[in-house]
Amino acid sequence: MAVIAVAGTLDTKGPDHAFVADCIRSQGHEPLLIDWGTQHPPTVTPQISRAEVAAAAGLDLAAVTARGDRGECVAAMSAAAPVLLSHLYTSRRIDGVISVGGSSGTAIAAAAMRALPIGFPKLIVSTMASGNIAPYVGTRDITVMPSVVDVAGLNQISQVIYARAAGAICGMAAVSPPTAGTRPVIVASMFGNTTGCIREAQRLLEEVGCEVLIFHATGAGGRTLEALIDSGLAAGVLDLTTTELADELVGGVLTAGPERLTAAARRGIPAVVGPGCLDMVNFGEPSSIPQRHQGRRFYAHNPQVTLMRTTPEECVQLGQILAEKVNASTGPVAVLLPLQGISVISAPDGPFHDPHADAALFTAIAQNLRPGVALQSLDCDINDPRYAAACVQALLELMQQS
Repeated sequence: MAVIAVAGTLDTKGPDHAFVADCIRSQGHEPLLIDWGTQHPPTVTPQISRAEVAAAAGLDLAAVTARGDRGECVAAMSAAAPVLLSHLYTSRRIDGVISVGGSSGTAIAAAAMRALPIGFPKLIVSTMASGNIAPYVGTRDITVMPSVVDVAGLNQISQVIYARAAGAICGMAAVSPPTAGTRPVIVASMFGNTTGCIREAQRLLEEVGCEVLIFHATGAGGRTLEALIDSGLAAGVLDLTTTELADELVGGVLTAGPERLTAAARRGIPAVVGPGCLDMVNFGEPSSIPQRHQGRRFYAHNPQVTLMRTTPEECVQLGQILAEKVNASTGPVAVLLPLQGISVISAPDGPFHDPHADAALFTAIAQNLRPGVALQSLDCDINDPRYAAACVQALLELMQQS
């Protein structure tokens, strides 16, 4: 029998959560009702009260609610709920968590669930599910189910949705995940334009007994890669597709934020870094490209993605940024440069082939790296098997040193 936390604002969504709890109970599992509402007294009796939720983070809930600021109350619970759920998880009191809510309830629930590890069952039934849920989910595997109707009591639609959601979380909690492997985990970044490189590197690493986790460098992928490194799971990092730095600098749509390329450096994880796809900035359909970029060199990757070539000036800045982030490494690190092209389309005869821009990038990296950072240049493009082999060899050597 699994214990499922049924957590939410039981002042405004009490009957909804009580119904979910009954559905869980009917499946032979035990619900644990948690209240993190702040506006009115709960309409159903929780097993963990809002005061206990606040106390887990040392918050004076009475003082917060006395000020009558709803936004402040939501922010306070968004800070306290993760602490409580983390404690319930580490003390092995829960096997899954589910919440039902509107925008505020979803904000609290998502903040709480983001504190739980990848693989732990977590589900939100939300009115926000049809929009951009990236700020709620972040880098965690939170399942979000559309509520279809507003979360405002029980009706013939909401009861079906809640019952299915309860069944889903029970199913997740009842399944025993595979036993964690013993192979060293290598995390790698990849783009369509560096697939050949990373696939060859994956093959070589698996031949020597490593497990390779590949992340698509689309913004969310880069953030997830950084979060996984921060979790302590990675034994090594093969970050050869650092293209998200270009989107962050120039204003493309696939930025991973300013924290990209920082986790391995901060945690001292052995890492090999490359400039993969720093020749491109990502936009959507051609009509979505900002007017300020008119006249630049573009390439239609597909009908939904338009790539813009980085200029020599931008490449100098990107080289400086990459070097600065690598310089912060507290562990062994190396940078490998493929002198004949940093993507499929910047290789010789490709539409983004620009030796001047590439040279500006490579020079900026070399001039700004601190002493002690290994730098290797190869006379091939990034998808040449020789580049992948050199990166793998460098990473394995760094891991041995570590």
